[in-house]
Amino acid sequence: MASATEILYALGLGEHVVAVSHECDHPPEAASKPRVIRTLVDPQASSREIDERVRAMSAAQTALYEIDVPALAALRPELIVTQAQCDVCAVRYADVIHAVETVPELAATRVVALNPQTFEDIFEDIRRVGEAAGAAAAAERLVAALRARVEAVRRIGQSVPADQRPRVVGLEWLEPIMVAGNWMPEMIQIAGGVCRLTEPGRHSPYVPWETIVEYDPEVLLVMPCGFDLRRTLAEARALPDLPGWDRISAVRAGRVYGVDGNAYFNRSGPRMVDSLEILAHLIHLVLFPAPTDRASYGVFLSK
Repeated sequence: MASATEILYALGLGEHVVAVSHECDHPPEAASKPRVIRTLVDPQASSREIDERVRAMSAAQTALYEIDVPALAALRPELIVTQAQCDVCAVRYADVIHAVETVPELAATRVVALNPQTFEDIFEDIRRVGEAAGAAAAAERLVAALRARVEAVRRIGQSVPADQRPRVVGLEWLEPIMVAGNWMPEMIQIAGGVCRLTEPGRHSPYVPWETIVEYDPEVLLVMPCGFDLRRTLAEARALPDLPGWDRISAVRAGRVYGVDGNAYFNRSGPRMVDSLEILAHLIHLVLFPAPTDRASYGVFLSK
């Protein structure tokens, strides 16, 4: 799980990480670790093809990811940090538990499952990982530093009058359309925007395109789950052909942005605070400074 790997490295435990999943790519040194998870869905397929494949496999109760159990057993980890939030996004919690309960070499392995639904849950997960890994003090320091950055955004965001808060929508999938839920509605609010198409703590819902056009977002973020910026922009080429595209306020004002959802907004680790700072700038270009990573956000999408 990529966010778990980022948490462990942020706690200064990188040298103790013995294996990672197929999607763990940050920090760069994580790429040198053995990979014990692989995806069974072609990541190069189109959004529509991926969605159809995932639906079919889920209906058949077939796992989307596979654990290399022999490799994991040979490493004999003392702690496995996994997730229980979404079987589509990462290996199933049940499959991890099955491996631990049936493989003798893993009998003493502790499992910590992350299941963040809100922005606050991410900080609690950092604390839980820190406690399980013997780095509780480091976790508290990390959470305090991250919270300070969040509060700096919140102070400015709260100063924006209600009637000046732009309508913001994040698209977490494009074929079919999904609107970003979980922590995104809360982040939008902290950053001085508003989104009434999703609720904090609820999974991202499928939303008819007509509903989005009717809602008329003033800022539109394209952030497909698992896609980097290049893939996002490639998939987004079809958006201007959707009915009503030119009527959307964000389109008319040049406020449609592609962002690296894989690195930031979809990954529930320490860089979610970076995501908040990126979001705040894109919602209020003048109130919030542009973050330093200009290569992963802020590309305007147009015909």
